[in-house]
Amino acid sequence: MLNLSGLGLGYLALRRWPLAAVCMAATAGLAFAALPARPEGVPGALVAAWVAVAVLAAADGARRALRRPLPGWPRPALVLGLGLVLLAVPAGGTVAYGSARDEAVEEMLLERLAKTDALAQRAAGRAGFAAGKADYTKAVEGYAGLAEDHPERRAAKEVPAKLEALYESAAAPYREDDHCEAVEPLTYLRGLPDSVGEKALGKLATWPDRPLADSLYACGMGLVGEGQAGTGGDHLTELLAEFPESKEAGQVGPALLTEASERTGALSDAACDNTSRLRALDALTEKLPAESVTGVSDKARSGVEKGTYACGVEEFEEGEFAEAAKTFADFADTYKDNKNRDKARKAAIAAEIAEERPAAGRKLPPAGTPGGARMELVVSNGGPGTVEVLYTGPVTGRVTLKACAGCEAYSSAAAGKAGACKDKGTSYPKQRLSLPAGTYHFLYKRGSTSDAVRSHSSGARIEPGYTYTDCAYTVRGLGGLVPPPVDGAAWTPPPGGARDR
Repeated sequence: MLNLSGLGLGYLALRRWPLAAVCMAATAGLAFAALPARPEGVPGALVAAWVAVAVLAAADGARRALRRPLPGWPRPALVLGLGLVLLAVPAGGTVAYGSARDEAVEEMLLERLAKTDALAQRAAGRAGFAAGKADYTKAVEGYAGLAEDHPERRAAKEVPAKLEALYESAAAPYREDDHCEAVEPLTYLRGLPDSVGEKALGKLATWPDRPLADSLYACGMGLVGEGQAGTGGDHLTELLAEFPESKEAGQVGPALLTEASERTGALSDAACDNTSRLRALDALTEKLPAESVTGVSDKARSGVEKGTYACGVEEFEEGEFAEAAKTFADFADTYKDNKNRDKARKAAIAAEIAEERPAAGRKLPPAGTPGGARMELVVSNGGPGTVEVLYTGPVTGRVTLKACAGCEAYSSAAAGKAGACKDKGTSYPKQRLSLPAGTYHFLYKRGSTSDAVRSHSSGARIEPGYTYTDCAYTVRGLGGLVPPPVDGAAWTPPPGGARDR
């Protein structure tokens, strides 16, 4: 019993000093390995070895004591009692060590909590949520691990407050009303229950729902108002998909309808910009549930129809003739029943001419046809391939002449001017126009030929009472279709005769 204490006291009673020293050395070694207490405890093999030494020492002590008396010792019962008392030494040491080890575990977990805090603080200090996202993830996983694996420890009890601080840090853009910046971190926080579980997050698991719905709406509508309906529409689409019953989802339709009305009302100030926004609004409604945006598409399309013509006028007046020609042509092709269709077709012709001859774009073509005296203009095609003649002035229009069979390009402008449309044996495609007097601008566009042909423009003043003839031909090597008159030459008809130009 005395040897079971691990101190070798039985051997001391028997005066077996070396064996007593072995027992004490075993106990000292165990104490040295165990202290100071560490979270991982003492290796099991070492404890088993010590127990084996104590048990063997007790058995050996019993064997030896049975063969000889203990000189000078009291009665065996008293010795037995002393041995039992001394057993409190290893038992008490075990209890004390367990307490010390438990405190070591607490210290280790608090240190682990401090390292996780450092991750959260580093994430908060990053420039933008994306830069700190990885640290946020590690911090959340660290907090959740503490709460799940060691729920009764002091460190775990601090986790809820730590998580609240992390949420506050990540959601800082929302508190600062930067709703577009807040969408990403709030979406991230809302997805945390899927990765770390709701139990670890507690009431924070559903906290991001309301601010995220608010941010999706505010950011989406803000982008729509800035003319970025595509990007804003992504946020609104997500809002209606994730939070269909929210207050913000119910505001989307009325807000978009108001936006469409405001843009339609502002067409007179910035027709092209507002038409583009209305067109984007119409496209946006295709992505959203129809019941959520009732009437928005109809309002937007009505504004687009009105705005497309107004945009063409705006581009024409600002000298953007290529864009105006396309806008007017698209309007005429799309809105066949619109009262401005004929005006748009004329404006498209004038804009196309003005792209080559800016003087033709000084003002839009008149809507009506002037009265008074008229003159005759006969246009002929003296070159290969079809030719389209566009004209604008008091009236605007276009004619297309078929290809001239057998006609070829001339070697020079002088040769063309001398011989174009003058071969009596050739039938030149022609067309007669009756035009009011005034200044006209022309554009000649050669159709497909063996070589690419550049368009040519010119202008002339037409006087009443005369018949004018015009022959379009091409000159090889100049890269363009060149009608005989010099660009910008005035037509001065001789008294009582016809004038070729």
